Amino acid sequence: MSRPDIHLYTSATMNGYKPVIFLEEAGVPYELIYVDLGKREQKEPDYLKLNPNGRIPTIVDKSNGDFAVFESGAILWYLAEKYGRFLPTDPKLRSETLQWLMFQMAGVGPMMGQAMYFHRIAKPNGHEEPFSIRRYVDESRRILEVLNTRLRSREFLVGDCLTIADIATYPWARAYPWAKVSIEGLEHLKSWFDRIDARPAVQKAITIPKHVPAFWGRGGEDAFSKENAARFATDVKTA
Repeated sequence: MSRPDIHLYTSATMNGYKPVIFLEEAGVPYELIYVDLGKREQKEPDYLKLNPNGRIPTIVDKSNGDFAVFESGAILWYLAEKYGRFLPTDPKLRSETLQWLMFQMAGVGPMMGQAMYFHRIAKPNGHEEPFSIRRYVDESRRILEVLNTRLRSREFLVGDCLTIADIATYPWARAYPWAKVSIEGLEHLKSWFDRIDARPAVQKAITIPKHVPAFWGRGGEDAFSKENAARFATDVKTA
């Protein structure tokens, strides 16, 4: 049996779930290579040849001369063009998709990621920073409000169907419980969550390579919080 074209290096993080969601939704075969962040496998020399930033995810397209793509947004764009899925052909809608994809990459991910870091890693490792927590939680809430406004009269971020903008944004925005960001009053955003929560391929994807119910507010928070804080304790930098 031939091996799949797409080899995906990933872990159970919000960025790590993005290409899994795409591939599961598209029904594309892929080979998954789990990258153990606790063992810092993302910093190993062989992996750095594929992804010089030493982060996940990364894909290698075996059908395209072992072409490697890193950065989750770039991966989604590459896969969308390769398979002709989740990317509108209309030029304006295509541009809108890129705009909202960049909004996720530049705003949703970084802000919510910092809220998660200061709540879930720095604080339990003895470095509580109230100003930083407030700053990133407040900015995350503002960004979710932008999404809520965008979704006021539409089911998806662009056009009338799922795109890579939704795929990129969902795992970050849906992890609002892990970031401890309130979505009270954001009814359009909640409805969008419900629609994507109801997609079987998405729900399967967020169990690959590991199911973390705590991310989505579905239980197990106390135990996973301790495990997560311990795993990334060395990432807490002090002066």
